[in-house]
Amino acid sequence: MKIFCEKDYDAMSHRAAAVIAAQVVSKPDCVLGLATGSSPVGTYRELVKWYKQGDLSFKEVRSVNLDEYYGLAPDHDQSYRYFMQTNLFDHVDILPENTNVPDGLAKDPAAESERYERLVAGLGYADLQLLGMGRNGHIGFNEPCDHFPVITHLVNLAPSTIEANSRFFASAGDVPKQALSMGIGTIMRARKILVVVSGEEKADAVYQAVCGPVTPEAPASILQLHPDVTLVGDKEATSKLMEAQA
Repeated sequence: MKIFCEKDYDAMSHRAAAVIAAQVVSKPDCVLGLATGSSPVGTYRELVKWYKQGDLSFKEVRSVNLDEYYGLAPDHDQSYRYFMQTNLFDHVDILPENTNVPDGLAKDPAAESERYERLVAGLGYADLQLLGMGRNGHIGFNEPCDHFPVITHLVNLAPSTIEANSRFFASAGDVPKQALSMGIGTIMRARKILVVVSGEEKADAVYQAVCGPVTPEAPASILQLHPDVTLVGDKEATSKLMEAQA
């Protein structure tokens, strides 16, 4: 695992965007696995800037998003489809038909999970999968549990995840209690994985992911078994990791 400890959020975002841009330049028709949340916002901002400068094109890129809240319409301002449109897709030249996000309004979540898994597999899985990391070590919406979920599935969100995401809603009661998420197996089939993480509240999760035992109780720890992972964090998120390696 390659680990970069950057001085602040902006430096972290720049480094992460450079990794994604290198993937797109080297393989213009690559499959990008994309993530949402506060951590990658700056990364997407950098990519949009480079596109507008004429340094980068997403015209041949195909994308697959990690997850989506179950029960939210695509145009809901807290849906992950809406997030992707407003933070990246609407500002670059990626073709709308080449962008994929689970359907949060699917009447049958099991059938939607199977459809999305087939879609990702049909694209050959991600060439590069971007991940954030939850305070409890979740990746995608794969919460701590007694096993590693393999394929795309419906998740009951942990109370800590609902609480962490409540800042985006009017109240914790408005946060959806379920989400559709790629499974750990789906994520691990990506050829490269890029993790972005910021903030002191993530320091324990980062340390456990890198230095702790591989266990489904810390889902991100599975990344220790992947052959090509790059973790980019700011100094707060990587503080405990850096102390341990000093």
